[in-house]
Amino acid sequence: MILVTGATGHLGSAILDFLLPQLPASQIAGLVRDEQKAAGLQAKGVQVRFGSYDDPASLGRAMSGIKKVLLIAGTDEARRVQQHQNVVEAAQRAGVHWIGYTSRTLKDRATMANQLMEGHFQTEDAIKASGLDYSLFRNVLYMDALPQFVGEQVFERGIYLPAGQGKVPFALRCEMGEAIANVLAADGPAKPVYHLTGSASYSFADVAAVLTELAGKAVPYTPAEVPAFEQGLKARGLPDVVVGRIIGFMTDIKNGQEDEVSPDLAQLLGRQPASLSEGLRTLYKL
Repeated sequence: MILVTGATGHLGSAILDFLLPQLPASQIAGLVRDEQKAAGLQAKGVQVRFGSYDDPASLGRAMSGIKKVLLIAGTDEARRVQQHQNVVEAAQRAGVHWIGYTSRTLKDRATMANQLMEGHFQTEDAIKASGLDYSLFRNVLYMDALPQFVGEQVFERGIYLPAGQGKVPFALRCEMGEAIANVLAADGPAKPVYHLTGSASYSFADVAAVLTELAGKAVPYTPAEVPAFEQGLKARGLPDVVVGRIIGFMTDIKNGQEDEVSPDLAQLLGRQPASLSEGLRTLYKL
């Protein structure tokens, strides 16, 4: 019996959709916090287990009879590490055999600018110390996030970001979901760490060039300086914490933290993942 947490989120839903053709629905459960969001899962035959990362008792009930748990990272930045610890401890108490976690692929924990990512490493530490068999899915930045990074008016204004010529092997979230589902469905032992990345790295200059080609109009990329970029974000009324987070992401990209290509995603998919051109064509419907 497999339990997928965050079952109604984007990644959780994708994983479940790829699991269902491989396993009987009776062997698949989804952890849901909001009962109103459970109907879609129930219609697919997925067992719904109600629980919250903040409620250890509910997590214990949700894990009854479960052998594998996939912990999808929570979104409450202030409480995320404790929430994840609650899931790990509940899995220990319930006799779960294996736990997976959707982490992040970053080269050097000691030098990263985006300290929000430290919570992922702390969760990894807790899982390693738990005594459970585990797999860490270190996911690269979703290609799906590119429209948010480059802005809604990218075809009118181009791309203006403080990422220098830093590169990222972007990958589509749906393909990461498919790969993780394949690991969950497999009978054999899983690797302790998977780096789920695209097959090539791309800079934002590359993103601009592909958008230019797909749209048939020039989309320039201008590497911004951090002070001017920060001032622009604040002028738009963004809170300081959000500004810091965006700059942290861009600084890590500029410094090469994300630039690590792995064959793991391609191997789990049994094909090459979508290229930047293929992904952007899909995302922008071009």
